[in-house]
Amino acid sequence: MDNRLRASTEPMIITNGKIVLPGQMADGAIAIIDGRITAVLHDELAISNWIKLHPQSINIDAKQQYILPGLIDIHCDAIEKEVQPRPNTLFPLDMALLEFERKLPVHGITTMYHSLSLGVGLSLRGDHLLTGMIEHINSYRNKRSMIRNRIHLRFEVSHLAGMPIVERFLNEKAIDYLSFMDHSPGQGQYREPGSFERYVMKNQGVGVVEVRAIVDNLIQQRQLVNGDHLKNLSKLAAKAGIAVASHDDDSVEKVDESLDYGVSVCEFPINMVTAKYASNRGLHVCVGAPNVVRGASHDNNLKAVDAIAAGAAHILCSDYHPSSMLAAVFKLADEGIAALPAAVRMVSLHPAQALGVDGDIGSIELGKAADLIIVDRYDGLPWVTAAIIGGQIVYSAAVRY
Repeated sequence: MDNRLRASTEPMIITNGKIVLPGQMADGAIAIIDGRITAVLHDELAISNWIKLHPQSINIDAKQQYILPGLIDIHCDAIEKEVQPRPNTLFPLDMALLEFERKLPVHGITTMYHSLSLGVGLSLRGDHLLTGMIEHINSYRNKRSMIRNRIHLRFEVSHLAGMPIVERFLNEKAIDYLSFMDHSPGQGQYREPGSFERYVMKNQGVGVVEVRAIVDNLIQQRQLVNGDHLKNLSKLAAKAGIAVASHDDDSVEKVDESLDYGVSVCEFPINMVTAKYASNRGLHVCVGAPNVVRGASHDNNLKAVDAIAAGAAHILCSDYHPSSMLAAVFKLADEGIAALPAAVRMVSLHPAQALGVDGDIGSIELGKAADLIIVDRYDGLPWVTAAIIGGQIVYSAAVRY
């Protein structure tokens, strides 16, 4: 649902590029009409003839830089930090979204599933502000959009009072992706004693007494979770064409439980055994790009590079750090962990397939939306020199080094 993202009606051709196709690299040009890819041209005569047939076309010289499909980020909670950069410090939603959206094409992200948490902690993640953010994003993208703004609702399963809210958003098709989270202490991401308490105190600005009350309430609520209720949510999601994910699975038993709930995506498996099992069971396994860039998990869990090398991870997301997406792709290629087309698929075609939007976006193929980025390198690091969404230039670097 990109109601106000209008495709360009002007023909465009991007020449002299190193094109990253789904399965291979190719030199040549990409032709665009009405915001759609109409041809991938590989010889000078074909390019010259196309330009003659479309003399009014916009001609972009890629100058031997890479041309990639726009990045699709299915899990990023950075919008929450834009609204609340520090505990108890809130900025206006309209300002936060406008400013955050402008940053994304610079990082090559053309489709963002803004990840908003329902039932986690305090302040920003309270129900009232969370629902207000979802409503605001939907209103915003009905008025204007620079990128493809979409919504990933992260539902804490122990937040029983939030169940009707999720049902309403699913019935109204107000969200685009749903994940089930369980951040209760003693399992998943917080299996180490005290790790959950330390996280909440740091990120929510509460003290020891307050965090104890949060933990006690969370454990009590977790005991009341009804698996049938989660299955019903998955059925509503399936009816609306919305994919459902699990989060922080830490065992094969947890993967089986997630499958029973109706999930198709496994986000951030905690260890290799779980990642391999989820992959073998047919789940789309998503790991974090910051993990790849840093070479390790910030919680000392599974190294994303190891999972990718083992064929047990298929999708990269930015998690909390949007600029990591493109850097992770080129790091995987540079270090020989994945060929560049394979690494690019992890941030484009594979997430599109997992969320059921690959018929329209996610790769450089005929008929698909012209969501493209042109990428140069500086001291080995990739940087975006131009971003095009639906045939519209939404970002262009003023200076090329």
